[in-house]
Amino acid sequence: MLSLCLKFTLLIFSFGYVFAFYDNYNFKDFPQEELRPLTAAYGLALENYVAQNWTEAIANLESSLRLFRLFTDTVRYCSLRCNRSSTDVDEPSVALNKDLNVYWRLITKASCQRKCRERFPVLRLPPPGNSILEDFNKRTPYKYLHFAHSMVSDLQSAIPCAFTYLQKNPEDQELQNLMDEYKIQYNLTGFLEDYEERPYESHFLRGVKLVTSEDFDGSTDQLEEALKLYLHEFELCQYDCEGVSHLPQHQDLYATITDVYVEILKCELKCEDKLKPSVGGFFVEKFLSTIYHYLQYAYYKSNNGRNAVQCAHSYFLFEPEDQVMRQNLVYYEAYSEQWGLQPEDFTPRQEALRHYNQTVAQKHILTFAEKYMKMDDEDFFGAEEAAALADKSPDVEFEGMGDYEESFLAKWTQPKDKGDTGESNL
Repeated sequence: MLSLCLKFTLLIFSFGYVFAFYDNYNFKDFPQEELRPLTAAYGLALENYVAQNWTEAIANLESSLRLFRLFTDTVRYCSLRCNRSSTDVDEPSVALNKDLNVYWRLITKASCQRKCRERFPVLRLPPPGNSILEDFNKRTPYKYLHFAHSMVSDLQSAIPCAFTYLQKNPEDQELQNLMDEYKIQYNLTGFLEDYEERPYESHFLRGVKLVTSEDFDGSTDQLEEALKLYLHEFELCQYDCEGVSHLPQHQDLYATITDVYVEILKCELKCEDKLKPSVGGFFVEKFLSTIYHYLQYAYYKSNNGRNAVQCAHSYFLFEPEDQVMRQNLVYYEAYSEQWGLQPEDFTPRQEALRHYNQTVAQKHILTFAEKYMKMDDEDFFGAEEAAALADKSPDVEFEGMGDYEESFLAKWTQPKDKGDTGESNL
């Protein structure tokens, strides 16, 4: 079907100005007339797409993308604001034990979130479901947009949409083949625009190019900026996971908190995979450690031993089995005097250590939580008591004749105390 689209459009296609539907976008000043639930907007877009109402499909797909960005940006804004401001909250006038202090922080953060969300109408609309969010995270709407634009003979809008989609889905061979045909037929300079490019990607690519051209001082500037922007984007990605939670019904407080937090943890642990960039049709795996690898080499070539050895230790923190980097560390240790290195230099950088500790802690908590939720009677009660419970009907005490209800109520007494988540050219 895509090849049919190509045949229709090549005859009348000419390049002109590409209108980016994110131009003049501002999440704090979003037009009220465009505001509606993302689920409804995206559903209408797909209905028009299936019905081959291409103009309407394009309008609703573009509106859906703007609404998704609006939803994401406002969630991030409130989470960032409330997480940072929670450290400035006044402590209560009475002393709190450890558990109560956790609740105090939870309540103050919830209060901040509620006030912040009241400012943004989009956060008062029904939230999108996980399947819809997954579609947008995978950039699926851009694939639909590419085809819809092609069907109305507008390849100047279709090609950037295909390019944007392929940056996240380079394994889509059909669309990749079509993009190759476009490149043969036309000069696509200026039209291979990634509408969803993240700020750190262009700095990383420029940094790698400068390493290759042996401009090591320039490369470290670019790679340091890529590192800073990536860690900020990683923080925002973590906040995305707190934006939507579908609370299970008929569960007690702790079970509800646990279920929601486990889902948040699972989401947060996907951020590394979600944020890895695509270069030349291949994803950059282990992106953060890759930045440290390039930085180590660039600083070494710039004769900056202190930064080089710290970047080497930062890389080794994430990749402890890398024998080449292990040898590099031995080298720095052996020539520490020549490099002017001090013992405190042989440590990972602080931001690397924070990131490593955070992700390790998240994985540990998730493993524990999942193990806890799978506990059976024997894990909880012990083998002997679990066997006794298995042999005993829940209603065995109440079988046969007798005023069991009156007896049960008579023995009950009130307890004394209640029991108790740009630029992409290579």
